[in-house]
Amino acid sequence: MTMGATLAWPAMAVLGFVVLTCLVVALGTSSTAQYEFEHNGARERGREGANAHGSHPAGSRSGRRSSRGTRAQAQPQAVDVAVLPASAAATGGPGWWLVDDSAQVLAGPFADRVDADWAALAGGLPAVSVHGDRRSDGGVTSRTSPEERTFLGELGEQLDRLPRDWDDVLSDTDPLTTLVVEVAAALLEAGLPLYDAAQGASAGGVCLLPEFTSEGVVVSWRAHDRMSLRDVRGVAATDTVAQSMNVAVGDILWNLGFVVEPFGATGTSLVTALR
Repeated sequence: MTMGATLAWPAMAVLGFVVLTCLVVALGTSSTAQYEFEHNGARERGREGANAHGSHPAGSRSGRRSSRGTRAQAQPQAVDVAVLPASAAATGGPGWWLVDDSAQVLAGPFADRVDADWAALAGGLPAVSVHGDRRSDGGVTSRTSPEERTFLGELGEQLDRLPRDWDDVLSDTDPLTTLVVEVAAALLEAGLPLYDAAQGASAGGVCLLPEFTSEGVVVSWRAHDRMSLRDVRGVAATDTVAQSMNVAVGDILWNLGFVVEPFGATGTSLVTALR
C-alpha cells in the first residue's frame, strides 16, 4: 500500500508536467497563427494602399513633385522654360534673360545668373545670359547686376589700399591704371587681398607697384608684420615664405590670362598686359 502510494506521486507529477507542456505549446501555436493572420492582413492592406498611391516606394513622391512643379511654374526662374517669341513676351524690369545670337530674348526673367544658365543648359537653348531691362522689341538693355555692383564695391575697397606710388598715375585714360585695376580684380576673384599700404596695416597681402619703364605692374607678396618685420620664425622661414608666395601669385595671374615675367631674385613678377 505504502509502496504504491510512493510510486503514484512521481507518476502524477510527470503526467501534470506533460499536460502543462502540451497546453503551453497549444497556446503558442494559436498565438503564432493569430499573429501571422493579422500580419498578412496588414501587409495586404499596405499593398492596396501603395497601389492607390503609385508604385514608387515613397508613395507620395509624385504628389510632392507635382506640388513642387506648381510652385516652380509660379516663379520666374523655373527651369522648364520655353522659347518666348518676341511679339508674345511682355516687357519686364531688370533681371536675367537668355538671349540668342541676334540679341533677342528667348526666356526669362530669372532671379540670378545661375538660374538663367541652368535653364539654358536644361532646355538646350543656344543662348547667353544677360542682365538688364526687357525692351518691347524683344531685346535687352544691359544693366549692372546686383552681384556685379557688390563686387565693384569690394574692388573699390581693395584699390583704396594701393600705395602712394599710384597717386600720380591713376586716371581714367591711363593704360597702366586699366592694367592695375584688372590685376586687382583678378586677385580679388582668386581670394587674395591687397596689402593695405595706405593704412600701414599689420596684416599681409599682395603689393602692387607701378613700373614705368616697362609700363607694367610689379606684383609681390608681403607677409604679416610678425614675419616680414620681426622674423618671429627666423630669417630663413621669412625668405622661404616670400619666395613661395611670390611664385604662387605670379602663377595665378598667368593662369588668369596675364602676361607675367620674372622680376628680381625673390620671385617677384612683372605684369605687362592681358593675353
